[in-house]
Amino acid sequence: QMQLGESGGGLVQAGGSLRLSCAASGRTFRTSTMGWFRQAPGKEREFVAAVSSSGVNTYYADFVKGRFTISRDNAKNTLYLQMNALKPEDTAVYYCSLKTRGSLYAPKLSDYNYWGQGTQVTVSS
Repeated sequence: QMQLGESGGGLVQAGGSLRLSCAASGRTFRTSTMGWFRQAPGKEREFVAAVSSSGVNTYYADFVKGRFTISRDNAKNTLYLQMNALKPEDTAVYYCSLKTRGSLYAPKLSDYNYWGQGTQVTVSS
């Protein structure tokens, strides 16, 4: 059974940076594609980024390309999301999740299972 726990969120001014972490339990982490999603108030949960099990391949939503970087450390069972040049519209609860089926490049919410509690990111203007 996989358990995930996000951390690193907070309040930051526009243009600032944050680094989110996702600690995972279980050996499945090391062999699985992992992703980050976010959900703003009143909006649906949306895909942000994904990384292959090895960490070599990544995929991003258009709205974060060039600003966010997803990475992982399999030795530490930890997933990361480095967020730079943050904008007020990036304000949301950010979640990590394990992709249980489908391609890295198919960001379907239904392909992801095992969610953490989320971490709040608030970007002030």
